[in-house]
Amino acid sequence: MTEVVVVGGGIGGLAAAYAQARAGRAVRLLERSAEFGEVGAGLQLGPNATRLLAGWGLLDRVIEAGVLPGRLVFRDAVSGEELTHLDLGEGFLRRYGAPYVVVHRSDLHAILLAACAEAGVELARGRQVERVETIGGRARTCCTDGSEHDSDVVIGADGLQSGLRADLVGDQPLDSGFVAYRGTCPLPEDFDTAEVVAWLGPDCHFVQYALRGGELLNQVAVFRGAGELEAAYERCCAEVRKGLPYLWQDRHWPMLDRLPAGTWVKGRLALLGDAAHPMLQYLAQGACQALEDAHVLAEQSAAGDWDRALAAYQEIRAPRTARVQATARLWGDIWHVDGVARVLRNELFRTRDLAGHTYTDWLYGS
Repeated sequence: MTEVVVVGGGIGGLAAAYAQARAGRAVRLLERSAEFGEVGAGLQLGPNATRLLAGWGLLDRVIEAGVLPGRLVFRDAVSGEELTHLDLGEGFLRRYGAPYVVVHRSDLHAILLAACAEAGVELARGRQVERVETIGGRARTCCTDGSEHDSDVVIGADGLQSGLRADLVGDQPLDSGFVAYRGTCPLPEDFDTAEVVAWLGPDCHFVQYALRGGELLNQVAVFRGAGELEAAYERCCAEVRKGLPYLWQDRHWPMLDRLPAGTWVKGRLALLGDAAHPMLQYLAQGACQALEDAHVLAEQSAAGDWDRALAAYQEIRAPRTARVQATARLWGDIWHVDGVARVLRNELFRTRDLAGHTYTDWLYGS
């Protein structure tokens, strides 16, 4: 008998399925696409996520596939000067109990997919979910192909454009007005693999870091509007501009989120990951928060009382993710200022106490 149905085979869905399977439950995951896969490039995992991966026995695989950077560096994209940095070395590891890892999104996805298969998760492809019903203390997931899947609970991890969310929250994704261009290329000889670099510019930013043990350079260019890529960075320094030709030019992503929702649970359906709390990328926490969701839901459901577990899951996770969502928006505003605001931001960053933890303990601490 299937105890848990997970809707969505992205990182959040796979994490939720694996966490439940580790707890000894029979899990079926329904993915609408014909094949499992993940679109995108690099992904940053803070210690709040890598601690969980360590507890799941997966961190060594992730580290082997990724890179352990030594510093997270913020630079002014116009002048090129370093404004501040976060040391990710031994002190960081001691404080937070786990490392900061950068990994290709598809590699993390593949690791979670393999772990689910090893844990006995039933992986069903080509299943488009139409609706979820709660019937007599059980859940029924109905698909467009006519199949029905009964379970104790359904975890809706169907992403930012979640169809299941519509049954709980009557909202739509919000467009921040920014778009992202991404790309990977062979790592240049002069690039420091020990750094994750964020260049902060007027109405734009540019992020660079190494992937796959230093084989690839990952780059993300985010700017306001849908105009010409080169024009958006014309004021930026040469180090930024020389990376632009290596971005994928045939596709880009609008930067979307939603307002925090107080309701994630309806009957025996619970939302998770971007379906529950889509957020802008400025804190690099989208995947991290989905892993936290999966961990907390598995922890709360350990006793087998699903009604209590779902209520506790929402009570614990909704305030936490709402703060991350709001802070990510604020951080984006700070990154993209110009004029006097840029001068003030840069001075604030330059004079930051490098030994302080005001801006990281709440996010990375246990």
